[in-house]
Amino acid sequence: MTRRGRAELYLFATTFIWGGTFIAVKLGVVDLSPVLFVALRFSLAAVLLFLFGIKRILKTDRTLVWKASLLGLLLFLGFTLQTAGLKYTTASKSAFITGPMVIFTPFFQFVIEKRPPKIGNLAGVAIVTAGLWLLTSPSGGASSGDGFTFGDFLTLLCAAVFGLYIVMLDRVSKKADALQLTFVQMIPPAVLGWMTMPMIETPTLYPTTTAIAVLLYCALLGNIVCGYIQARYQRDTTPTRAVIIFTIEPLWASILGYIMLREVIGYWGMAGGALIIAGILVSELSDTTPSLPAAG
Repeated sequence: MTRRGRAELYLFATTFIWGGTFIAVKLGVVDLSPVLFVALRFSLAAVLLFLFGIKRILKTDRTLVWKASLLGLLLFLGFTLQTAGLKYTTASKSAFITGPMVIFTPFFQFVIEKRPPKIGNLAGVAIVTAGLWLLTSPSGGASSGDGFTFGDFLTLLCAAVFGLYIVMLDRVSKKADALQLTFVQMIPPAVLGWMTMPMIETPTLYPTTTAIAVLLYCALLGNIVCGYIQARYQRDTTPTRAVIIFTIEPLWASILGYIMLREVIGYWGMAGGALIIAGILVSELSDTTPSLPAAG
């Protein structure tokens, strides 16, 4: 198997794990308040990673610490918004709304790297917007029927944060040690979670079997395994091919949501989800379309 083929196989495996985290978090916020969930999840991941790779982690240079800490800040914002959003929306809708994070990427590239978005990026945004309207309309989800909820809004903000994260990760990960980068990113969400929790929420913790299992799943598989795979193997394929693979994630989430939570998004919701995936692909496959003129 080629290096790119192996990398893409690993990335495909992460889509199933990440799809499962939406279900896990939806179950977890029943027994855990959102910020406490984030703090525990990343603290556990940081401790386990440190024990696993202590020798390499202690060799992390100061420059990487600063850059990876900024990535960790974005992870804290993104996962806190996503976790809080899952208290008020379904796992299936959350997965489809998080998916358009790659739609935000070209616009952050324009702000940070002065790379104008392509016409295909704008077309993708239009298609995704139509898909979000169908997905979050009152007729979009037969199991919810309440239109665009507060949870959907928080999740959309989360997608924007993750779009910025993708741009920054691409700039940092190319020359970084994958284990060191993964570990340092776990620290800010853990620390900020514990610091901000008393100001944001009244901490709630019911140590049920479900809560413990969900934390282990998210920390071990969602944070450590998927975080390492993305930091280590995404560089071995093209961004476009990686995004095409990642579009499978909300499909897994919706399938698992139906099986485990009996979530039904309805025909209009399915149409909306299909449009969101189509819009993402249109945007990411727009390399051959012309860019918009740069300002000035």
